[in-house]
Amino acid sequence: MSAINNSKKSENKSTSRDIPIVGGIIAVCALLLFAYPMWYVAPEEVVQRVKVIAVTEAGCIGETYDGYAVNIGDCFVEPGEFTIAPVDQKLKERAAQMNPTN
Repeated sequence: MSAINNSKKSENKSTSRDIPIVGGIIAVCALLLFAYPMWYVAPEEVVQRVKVIAVTEAGCIGETYDGYAVNIGDCFVEPGEFTIAPVDQKLKERAAQMNPTN
């Protein structure tokens, strides 16, 4: 008998227990990376009545009731007329954060 224990079973057990833990940590990180764009970046569109202020090559530019200019895509109205269009609420929130003077 020696004072040094050369048993490799204890090392294998700790390694086999670490694999699910590491896998769980990777799964949580992947879930958080997936949840961030869905929660903060994905558009939140509502339908609003907007006044068309310009018709450009990129589509019509409309002004919402609270004064934000948004691109509403292709439309068949003249500047100055009103139309119903989907407006991204998060775009308005980001614009307010960039220009807090409004």
